[in-house]
Amino acid sequence: MKRALVTGGAGLIGSTLADLLRRNGWKVRVLDNLEPQTHRHGRPAWVTGDSDFIEGDLRDRATMSAALQDIDVVFHQAAYGGYMPEIAKYVHVNSFGTAQMLEIIREENIPIKKVIVASSQAVYSEGAATCPLHGLVFPAVRPVEQLQRGDWEVHCPICGALTKSALTPESAPIGGETVYGLTKVDQEKLVLLWGKQIGIPTVALRYSCTYGPRQSIFNPYTGVIAIFCTRLLNNLPPVLYEDGEQTRDFSFVDDIARANWLAAESDALDGLPVNIGSGRGVPICQVAAQISEALNIHIPPETNGEFRPGEMRHLTSGTDRARAAGYEPQVDLPTGIDRYLDWIRAQGNVRDYFSEAAEILRSKGIVHRATKP
Repeated sequence: MKRALVTGGAGLIGSTLADLLRRNGWKVRVLDNLEPQTHRHGRPAWVTGDSDFIEGDLRDRATMSAALQDIDVVFHQAAYGGYMPEIAKYVHVNSFGTAQMLEIIREENIPIKKVIVASSQAVYSEGAATCPLHGLVFPAVRPVEQLQRGDWEVHCPICGALTKSALTPESAPIGGETVYGLTKVDQEKLVLLWGKQIGIPTVALRYSCTYGPRQSIFNPYTGVIAIFCTRLLNNLPPVLYEDGEQTRDFSFVDDIARANWLAAESDALDGLPVNIGSGRGVPICQVAAQISEALNIHIPPETNGEFRPGEMRHLTSGTDRARAAGYEPQVDLPTGIDRYLDWIRAQGNVRDYFSEAAEILRSKGIVHRATKP
């Protein structure tokens, strides 16, 4: 029987992955600190007694060492995420926490057979694009000065022409233009480099926007589908940044879990960063409309020219590498939204936490407003 450690195993992806592993005969240990921003009521019901559950912080060396004992594969899902303003906490949890975990495995000679780390599309500065003159290009992040003028489009980095979104391959430049994105770069580079140095297979899965049942209804800083749902269920309009026409690639959580299981069972992705997505970009305004229609709550979205510096305009994952290894997404966006709404309806009264969070983000300079000429 294979033995897995799932860090962040009480969360959306971690818990879904833990369930999948158990169904496939794995013994699973879960480590989670039950971050109050996400788990407002403590340990959630879906963390079952079948798991060896450790409530603890991955930054605590003794806790992490104990969690790693007698483990074959580490699925490192734990991270501090979203658009929260705590710079030091991002770095301490994501970058330091990952580095210390790798150090413990090496220094204590723990016989781990593979480490799979949850990376993110946020490692890219901007999605790939096509220029009518220069073909496929990899634009840099849009300057704040451009966004302040209300110019949301992506321009060719060579000639300045307007571009069209293209599939983003793993070979696209990475850097991270938000604190969260920067720490995701840290995580995947640390894990892949460490694996090569000591000879343990490692994989970095770059998730697209993940959603589905168990996505926190309490965290107003991450998960656009969850945020839109809680707004509409409180008879409030979804809030669209920029003009709402920016596109994202969405993945249902079950597909993300299957990608992790595939990476563990196969050696085809060892040593690589791997995009995990649907390969289809969807405008955010369309997502809001789909949720509104599914809920039968018809409140027009609010678009007021606000934007978040460092946020990409378009990102659609090129998934050839994952598909060549056998990955195939199985849940399309309309089906996934319906399944999420079935879950959220069963949660009772749902509060809006976004309004207060939005004011905090404005006060911290994370959200700006355009001043069109």
